[in-house]
Amino acid sequence: MLVAACIIALLHGVAEKAAIDFTPLEKRRILQHSPIPPVPDDPTNDWDKDPRAALLGQSLFFDTGFSRNGAVSCSTCHQPQRAFTDGHPVAQGLAPGTRHTPGLLNVAHQRWFFWDGRADTLWSQALHPIEHPAEFGSSRVDFVRRIHSEEAYRAAYEDLFGELPPMEDMERFPAGSHGESDAWNAMDEEDRVAINRAMTNLAKAVAAYESRLRGGSAPFDLFAEGLRESDPARMAALSHSAQRGLKLFVGKAGCRQCHSGPLFSDFEFHNIGLPANQWVDGQPLRDPGRFDGIPLVQDSELSAHGPFSDDPVGDKARRTRSTKRGQEHWGAFKTPTLRNLPGTPPYMHQGHFNTLMEVLLYYNTLEDMVLQDHHQESVLKPLNLNETELEDLLAFLRSLESPLPGQSLLQAPESPLYVEEQALPESNEGGEQ
Repeated sequence: MLVAACIIALLHGVAEKAAIDFTPLEKRRILQHSPIPPVPDDPTNDWDKDPRAALLGQSLFFDTGFSRNGAVSCSTCHQPQRAFTDGHPVAQGLAPGTRHTPGLLNVAHQRWFFWDGRADTLWSQALHPIEHPAEFGSSRVDFVRRIHSEEAYRAAYEDLFGELPPMEDMERFPAGSHGESDAWNAMDEEDRVAINRAMTNLAKAVAAYESRLRGGSAPFDLFAEGLRESDPARMAALSHSAQRGLKLFVGKAGCRQCHSGPLFSDFEFHNIGLPANQWVDGQPLRDPGRFDGIPLVQDSELSAHGPFSDDPVGDKARRTRSTKRGQEHWGAFKTPTLRNLPGTPPYMHQGHFNTLMEVLLYYNTLEDMVLQDHHQESVLKPLNLNETELEDLLAFLRSLESPLPGQSLLQAPESPLYVEEQALPESNEGGEQ
């Protein structure tokens, strides 16, 4: 009995010694990262919360018939079981792209879309792949014509948005007409507006679906609940190693300077001097990133401040108009969310790193960092962590993995036509790992 009591006392002492204490400041910082708030409304999209639009958008998302070769859909690059990524260094549509496919979980919380922010709404993002030669390789006229020609799509569209243009008139709406073609420019302005209106309506339906792609509660979120309520049982959701990594994250490592808030992102753009496949023959970085993204979004009529927005003078529109481009934007890319990282390699905007540890090792030393002649991230310094600290930080990042949405959101619906029995869930209850 005495031996047993000694062992228990010893184990208790070890546990006490291993327990992680957080300062009041660290606790405040930690609790800023959880929980994920409800999906914000999008005033530029009157249908963003409409279940009929979401069901139509889900059908479009998984339909390969809109691409030039009939084999590419949104889900080709945004694969549900990969947390809506594709596992490639750069996207693979009709041809290889130039940047890595970002995930879509919790995407409706973002302010800018694509790595360079060349879209300012979720629906305007959905428009870009249609006519891109490496993605769908289609045209806006052909896209709308297919909606018009298929009974279920046409009925679903017209139930939401009203009558489609008379797409049977091939003379008014020539096949293959896209935004850069001579045939498109030869069309009457009224007909071009009608096609653009139909396309943006369809994109708003896709956005309504994508806004429902929310990750579930991660182990970190359960820990944060426990920390908020002083509940040791829920705090046990994180190992001591992950807790030490969290302490580094909000403290010594300084990760939260860019990876802030519940989505672990400031949603802004930074140049972190990545080497590898961008540096050619001693010349500056070839991908300008945000530097080109700003004029692209400001000049596009298919954006928050354009004529097809449902709130062209609101906050989103003002933010786009007021953004100033500077040399500091050259080679800058959007801060990605850190949630659901473990299952979505490779990492960075061109898939530079195959593992999360490789990412951490880069930040730890900044070895081979590409220095710019102009602005450089002043907050970016080598972490100089030891091996144990790196493992702890990795353990914390793994605690941000959460369940996928429910199965009904991870596949094409039987029909784009909405009935009550097909109502899309508002949460990911019943989701899967």
